[in-house]
Amino acid sequence: GASDTEIKIGNIMPYSGPASAYGVIGKTEEAYFKKINAEGGINGRKINFISYDDGYSPPKTVEQARKLVESDEVLFVFNPLGTPPNSAIQKYLNTKKVPQLFVATGATKWNDPKDFPWTMGWQPNYQSESRIYAKYILKEHPNAKIAVLYQNDDYGKDYLKGLKDGLGAKAASMIVIEESFEVTQPTVDSAVVKMKSLNADVFFNVTTPKFAAQTIKKMNEIGWKPVHFLNNVSASIGSVMKPAGFENAQGIISSNYLKDTSDPQWKDDAGMKAFDEFLTKYFPEGNRIDGSVMYGYTVAQGIVHVLKACGDNLTRENVMKQAANIKGLELGGLLPGIKVNTSPTDFAPISQLQLMKFKGEKWDLFGDVISGDVGG
Repeated sequence: GASDTEIKIGNIMPYSGPASAYGVIGKTEEAYFKKINAEGGINGRKINFISYDDGYSPPKTVEQARKLVESDEVLFVFNPLGTPPNSAIQKYLNTKKVPQLFVATGATKWNDPKDFPWTMGWQPNYQSESRIYAKYILKEHPNAKIAVLYQNDDYGKDYLKGLKDGLGAKAASMIVIEESFEVTQPTVDSAVVKMKSLNADVFFNVTTPKFAAQTIKKMNEIGWKPVHFLNNVSASIGSVMKPAGFENAQGIISSNYLKDTSDPQWKDDAGMKAFDEFLTKYFPEGNRIDGSVMYGYTVAQGIVHVLKACGDNLTRENVMKQAANIKGLELGGLLPGIKVNTSPTDFAPISQLQLMKFKGEKWDLFGDVISGDVGG
């Protein structure tokens, strides 16, 4: 995967299928590596980024992972997207001792260095995010009747578990409905109607962008106005809020660890200026207000940091070693106060978030940066 002139990085993304809104992450990473190569590469080596489409279908993910490892012979698999797809390749990559690095999913199980020493997460995990919402609900809406809509897989169940753990003994009485859906369904409209009929006044929306936009539209259509919590993976203005209609999205609460590109407070921020220069020069077709673009940009910076730290020792073991020894790394796209930290016993690089509320055409941050640490 590495020679004196190049570093081969493998990647798997849903460029097609139900989660295709996330495909732009792979495109952003490709553009960022072009920038790195144009500037001379990493320690003199150019990045050869090989990215395949799995359509968010786990059997296809397995096929693409094998191709990357066995025929492309990549050094590691970087930022493959989705909980079900990553679950399908985790054992294979660990058996082969190929790093499955900075996976693009916040499932809690990626932080398990004891059983899966070759797999590491990136973004704050779903359970800690849910616990942060639970803390807020208990404080601000202690008598809430909560409806939960979640995708019926590890991703959805992780969020649900975090919410229940965070609510503690009150979970059983506060949650009035847990409605799951399959990612293959065309819509979740009937679930929204059902939840409204139970008079729930707090709604926890655990969906990916397509279903998130649908839900927001449907709620407006039927006049259901609970306090609405939307998981961070669908907080994108470009792929969720705008398509759902800004007027329908007012007051939604979510959380973030990345700067929101549409927020004027970052106008003179050095990190945002660097991001804009990158877009102008290397990714002009990128949609600036799609949160996935900032996500791809930031995680690509994270892997460049790891590769630089490897020096000339580009073995798979050393890649994992450097990834597991990141201390207080600040990246331009992260919110102030949020840093990347890992250790040999902690494979959760980012574990802090800040709450935010949708107002007008942008997210307004509020409260402090909160840590929702959950053990692996």
